[in-house]
Amino acid sequence: MKRSLLLLAIGFAMTVQAQNAPVFETSAKDEIAANHYLAGSNYLDYNRQLSEKPLTPCPKGYEPFYMSHYGRHGSRWLIWEGDYTLPIRALKSAHENGKLTEVGEETLQKLEAIFSTTKKRLGDLTTVGERQHHGIGKRMAQNFPEIFKTKDLKIDARSTVVIRCILSMIAECEELAAANPTAQIHNDVSESLQYYLNQPWEGIVKEEGKTGDKEYHDAEVKYTHPERLMKVLFNDQQWVYNNVMAGDLMRRLFDVATNMQSHDTDIELLSLFTDEELYDQWRIRNVGWYLDYGASPVSGTKMPFSQLNLLKNIIETADTVTQTQATLRFGHEVCVMPLACLLELDNCGMAVENLDELDTYWRNYRIFPMACNIQLVFYRPKKGKEGDILVKALLNEREAYMPTSTDQWPYYKWQDLREYYLKKIAAFEQEAATK
Repeated sequence: MKRSLLLLAIGFAMTVQAQNAPVFETSAKDEIAANHYLAGSNYLDYNRQLSEKPLTPCPKGYEPFYMSHYGRHGSRWLIWEGDYTLPIRALKSAHENGKLTEVGEETLQKLEAIFSTTKKRLGDLTTVGERQHHGIGKRMAQNFPEIFKTKDLKIDARSTVVIRCILSMIAECEELAAANPTAQIHNDVSESLQYYLNQPWEGIVKEEGKTGDKEYHDAEVKYTHPERLMKVLFNDQQWVYNNVMAGDLMRRLFDVATNMQSHDTDIELLSLFTDEELYDQWRIRNVGWYLDYGASPVSGTKMPFSQLNLLKNIIETADTVTQTQATLRFGHEVCVMPLACLLELDNCGMAVENLDELDTYWRNYRIFPMACNIQLVFYRPKKGKEGDILVKALLNEREAYMPTSTDQWPYYKWQDLREYYLKKIAAFEQEAATK
């Protein structure tokens, strides 16, 4: 009982912003039916979710002067060879035994064609991913010329040591350099930066990190219904029963299918799945990501604190800003997503007890498509004016709600936010010290 009350209290504290944050206008099921690419979760092509809504003009008498940013690398090949070879193996065995339908044969050919492109490319940035970051960098300069077109602008850009992240940083910085030839861009890649750019699980976070394995398995069982798909791919269902792990094959085909949007290709596999199947397979992944990185009560609502060092770095760096400049950080979705939850952007920090209802409140594709990013834009009074430093948060270039009160959304007083986050950090560290 005490644990339940504690979780409720923590959940409430992490969702203060939800009182004002917008609710979803449509169901996740309807959104995915209208845009099948959304089912890809972390494989979603960033450019397929761009908003056309214009940004809110800054308050009168203010100007932007600093951007603090963390961005995920762009679209990539799948990371593990087995992501491709295991479904190929299953279909190839059926082919050799004469058990594939015409659709099954076509699917095998497509998988083999896709796999042929992966030689020494697993996990690499694709041309789609590079293009995403060129677009982000270009729009940064267009949206905030007061920052990015300042003469001799200092840009501090840092990346994890993973090549796809480094190349994403380069693509973004190329656009910023093109927009401002006087910009002084410092790129840095080092193991010494990993403690906050790609913080490993430790302490309470590490202890709680895998407590949702049962719940994830339950979701896999509940939402995987491969019977129709097996009849589409195979001509002998008894053979399938004896030789194919149907649920596993369905999930692996789904991963390859949804990641095809990471490539400039006409090959597609999404049409293998019905709208209902796309939605159900997405639900599995929505639950999985929430359990591992969201404020799930199953993991004690602690997983967003995996980005504790990153939040500290954001605050500490902002404290040192004395002139117009930008801090750009590049890494992974396993950092962006929990950081969004830790910052409590929109409804990201919600603690949801009933995982069957999770997508009513929390949808991973809103948070971490390929090339996902958080931009904190700082504003100061223009010369000769007085006032507080203000901050606006952009989640994937959409204006986001934050956890403190404001009378001029999407602009918040930085001092209020800073105090809120420092108290949140202190409370977590105090609890961790007692464990």
